[in-house]
Amino acid sequence: MNPNKIVMLTTDFFDRAPLIVAKELLGKVIYKRYQTLWLAAMIVETEAYYLQDKGSHASLGRTPKREALFMPAGTIYMYYARGGDSLNISCQGEGNAVLIKAGIPYENDPLSLATMHHLNPVKNSLRQREDHRLCAGQTLLCKALNIKVPEWNQRTFDKEYFYIADVGYRPSRVVQTTRLGIPTGRDEHLPYRFIDAAYTHAATKAPKALCTLG
Repeated sequence: MNPNKIVMLTTDFFDRAPLIVAKELLGKVIYKRYQTLWLAAMIVETEAYYLQDKGSHASLGRTPKREALFMPAGTIYMYYARGGDSLNISCQGEGNAVLIKAGIPYENDPLSLATMHHLNPVKNSLRQREDHRLCAGQTLLCKALNIKVPEWNQRTFDKEYFYIADVGYRPSRVVQTTRLGIPTGRDEHLPYRFIDAAYTHAATKAPKALCTLG
């Protein structure tokens, strides 16, 4: 794997509506430098959020912790979800963003893959996660790639350390369904979650498809 030959996504990619960005992020690859290694995961699940959604952080108001959501498209917004780090990227329009929900290890050499397992062990167990479940959740993804709130919140991507790239893969089918973890009465019905249909086994939770897109 030589990520230095890969073209990272530009700000223009994120400067669009969250629903478009969320769908088109499927199949893109996150590259993260860890010490002397590059770790990588292909995105297989995303969620879109708009300022007016009751389930979005931005709907709760502009605060210093949420400032990244109101910054230019392509700004990294990170927060703690149940104690773990969570990766989001601002999109077109103040308060709009996409949450990266899950991924799968992508073309990692044996040492890089072993490092991802080391960074994201199974708690209180000697066994390790199956490769396809290593990044199956927003906090698991960040743990496996060593993406931390204090280091990256309110920053932009950096080709030398952390970025997302288009590697030419396009899902043949996409499942569109409702987002996860949205409380009742906070627009939990909105079909703003996207999953690469070829990798539903690597998603946070098996989807109840509302529709499958070509």
